[in-house]
Amino acid sequence: MQAAEAAATAEGDRDLLCEAAMEAGRIARFHATRDLRVRDKGDGQGPVTAADLAVDAMLRETLTAARPDYAWLSEESPDDPARLNARRVFVVDPIDGTRAFIAGEPTWAHSLAVVEDGVPVAAAIYLPMKDRLYAAALGAGATREGWPIAPSGRTVLDGAEVLGARPAFRDEVWRGGTPPIARRWVSSLAFRLALAAEGRFDAMLTLRETWEWDIAAGALIVTEAGGAATTRSGATLRFNNPLPQVPGVVAGTHAVQKALLTRLA
Repeated sequence: MQAAEAAATAEGDRDLLCEAAMEAGRIARFHATRDLRVRDKGDGQGPVTAADLAVDAMLRETLTAARPDYAWLSEESPDDPARLNARRVFVVDPIDGTRAFIAGEPTWAHSLAVVEDGVPVAAAIYLPMKDRLYAAALGAGATREGWPIAPSGRTVLDGAEVLGARPAFRDEVWRGGTPPIARRWVSSLAFRLALAAEGRFDAMLTLRETWEWDIAAGALIVTEAGGAATTRSGATLRFNNPLPQVPGVVAGTHAVQKALLTRLA
């Protein structure tokens, strides 16, 4: 009975995140056609817009009202250390890919997750300009618009299509130099993970220290779709850390993800 209750809670949280993500999309689209009010957050944190802040405020109000015992962690909210003592935490990036949003590109996303005892159990990633919704609940699989998704099934590294930033493909990063793979790019880490989960690309990686809100939702979507997602060293991804970062992410089909980890210097 306990397992059934946990599954029902995760699925209920997934549905809540999906509804909130789609409402976030309506707010962000409204702001996209008006004055973005862009400012730099400083300290190398990048830009923030009025849309980021409006979406963050709506999500926090909506989600914490629905689940008042869940803590909150978001890129655009002050960090509250009380989250470290909470069993369940919302981990949210109001707009992942803010630079793409400012540039008028369609590849930015809302990334929402519920983390329980360090493990993502519910997730939603929504791309408003593509009207594309990815979702997952622990043990219930991953979907796009409600239809099941799965990784590409590729079993060899050579020729794989891998999403990542250019610096991650320098020869010195790899044992024996960069493997013979095709590098592809989208700005949103959440979208990269979703694309790997649905098999549009064979894998994705980022080797830098990575904020939890960028990847918590996507990591669950990848693993529930049937893929693998770990840190750059192959360790299990854990969330709701005191400093909310993880040491890089490598995700994709099991074979390609393992081969990438083996080749990384």
